[in-house]
Amino acid sequence: MAEAPVRDAATVIVVRDAATAPAVLMGQRGSRAVFMPSKFVFPGGAVDACDAAVPMTRPLNGLCAARLRDRSGALAPATLAACAIRELWEETGQVLGRPRRWVGTPPPGWEEFAATGHMPSPSALRFVFRAITPPGRPRRFDARFFVADAAELCTDPDDFSRATDELSHLHWVPLAEAKALDLPFITSVVLAEVAARLPDLAPPDTVPFFRNDDEESLFLRLGGNAL
Repeated sequence: MAEAPVRDAATVIVVRDAATAPAVLMGQRGSRAVFMPSKFVFPGGAVDACDAAVPMTRPLNGLCAARLRDRSGALAPATLAACAIRELWEETGQVLGRPRRWVGTPPPGWEEFAATGHMPSPSALRFVFRAITPPGRPRRFDARFFVADAAELCTDPDDFSRATDELSHLHWVPLAEAKALDLPFITSVVLAEVAARLPDLAPPDTVPFFRNDDEESLFLRLGGNAL
């Protein structure tokens, strides 16, 4: 059987009460899902063509943009940030943006986000981890993990009424309790990176990159060297 193609993807770890009682927003994938069935995960998914044409109200953090460009070919950091914001909206109903009226017709896939009266703003995103799904899986992703402070959300953090049904049991999980859930291995690793960024969620100087390809698995650092 041919190996599944690797698709670019983005994931968002939203952290609430980072300085006092940190909790992360998670949901559970369906038991019949092809990829990671029944696992608790952060909101995220594959980059769509529409993500490359989305206007932003504020730029992405400069250090994060530089790390996103490392070993990523021509893929623009803004496209990955847009994907992260769109997936957060679709899977949780939460808006990471600023009140703004869109000029012209929003790109396909962004109509409902635009209807909220907001335009995406990636300034709160911090790029903290990258991982490629190992070979042999039914779907493979080159996933960039972002962390964001829940205080930057424009919506009620407890209101998931506008979420799609892709994730169930959406809730804020205390960081200290998250590892007790049924998690993918890489999610457990990323949680440790998030804990290291508390309480200020500052962008790291170098970003861990767990690269899996057909020949070998390497733990690299974007902006640095192999570990």
